[in-house]
Amino acid sequence: MKRFSTLVFYCLAATFSACTGSRHAAGPKAGATAFITSSDQQQLLKEQDGLRFSGTNANGYTTIEVNGKQTFQQVEGFGYTLTGGSAQLINAMEATAKEQLLQEIFGNGPQQLGVSYLRISIGASDLNATVFSYDDMPSGKTDVPLAHFSLAPDMAGGTGLIPLLQEILQRSPKLKIMAAPWSPPAWMKDNDSSKGGSLLPQYYPVYAQYFVKYIQTMKAAGIPIDAITPQNEPLHPGNNPSLKMVAEEQRDFIKYHLGPAFAAAGIRTKIVVYDHNCDRPDYPLTILGDTAAARYVHGSAFHLYAGDISALTTVHNAEPDKAIYFTEQWTGSRETFDNNLRWHIKNVIIGAMRNYSRTALEWNLANDPGYKPHTPGGCTQCKGAFTINGNQVARNVAYYIIAHASRFVPAGAVRIGSNSEGKLHSVAFKRPDGRKVLIVLNDHDTEAYFNVRYEGKQAVTVLPAASVGTYIF
Repeated sequence: MKRFSTLVFYCLAATFSACTGSRHAAGPKAGATAFITSSDQQQLLKEQDGLRFSGTNANGYTTIEVNGKQTFQQVEGFGYTLTGGSAQLINAMEATAKEQLLQEIFGNGPQQLGVSYLRISIGASDLNATVFSYDDMPSGKTDVPLAHFSLAPDMAGGTGLIPLLQEILQRSPKLKIMAAPWSPPAWMKDNDSSKGGSLLPQYYPVYAQYFVKYIQTMKAAGIPIDAITPQNEPLHPGNNPSLKMVAEEQRDFIKYHLGPAFAAAGIRTKIVVYDHNCDRPDYPLTILGDTAAARYVHGSAFHLYAGDISALTTVHNAEPDKAIYFTEQWTGSRETFDNNLRWHIKNVIIGAMRNYSRTALEWNLANDPGYKPHTPGGCTQCKGAFTINGNQVARNVAYYIIAHASRFVPAGAVRIGSNSEGKLHSVAFKRPDGRKVLIVLNDHDTEAYFNVRYEGKQAVTVLPAASVGTYIF
């Protein structure tokens, strides 16, 4: 995988520091700036001459009209899942290399990704080296008072996830974090196993207190949890760890236990339901359609391993007062840069945002060259945004997928109107500083000329075949 060259970093620095030194500051140039990534990797976030707006002379090109008066959802952030395995690899780096990597991911300068949203696991995910919860007991034993609850597996000596998050928050104090369990403690389940099974009804109130303890303990460690989902991929019990939790079970868990437990403890962490594929919008709608449960629910979360991204709009239209989040999609080790870039930009970045999502998150932040760590039975093909081999870092396709949004669209930006025509797909935003950002995918196998029109002025530009461009004006 090619890395950013020193020249590209220099261009970024020179361009953006020309104004205020902030990557999201107004006006790096007197016109517009463009950054392009091509599927053949000849251009990787390469800075281009910007759009030059003039009159609206007729030509035969497709026109993308950006409408700043048409506003939609506010953006909460772009980013990744920081798995325990990612944390282990980052923590094993030498201090200088680790510092450089964290600054690149979370810094707000011209050379950084500016990641503003992270997803983490409550206990182990399948991209941890081992399976654990925060209250594991010997087989046949239980801990109803949660007397043995401890975050020790994610402290120093374990994954180091919590100390790493503390470091990250020092750099990016406004970063938002969503947390999700892959499984409750096995003793709460009907199969006494980390894999599959269902949560036993008699442990619903105990499991609600498990969430309370988690949020309170993380807060005491200086890590505020903005939102949780009750279960990652509740309809996929074949992972390790995992749990099956059908919609009616999640509804009742929230309505009678989790929601009241949060209220009693004064916890304001958002409850976001579902956290699974777009083929089952009926799942979140079952919960949101129950008034007693919905009063505790902030919104719904989605992945796209099945279904169509338009399911997000289906749920939004049915419950417009509830938030929508896109929380996971992995890039596969057996897939090409070309296919991943085009599909993910179209569906995860442009598609999720055009369908009311407040976030767009790729799956694993980092893995080693063998796509490890992972649990026995965990994902063996999930390719991180970074491949870390000791102190050596390679940037993979997920890096560029997120960078095309996170570098230029900060939290607090608002999606505004734009159209997609044929194989030219777009999404547009207005940033808090007033500047506009337009992301365009050319899904043609040939270069495409097109117009960008805004407030009565028009610019003609071109994107290479199978490329994505981010335009700031």
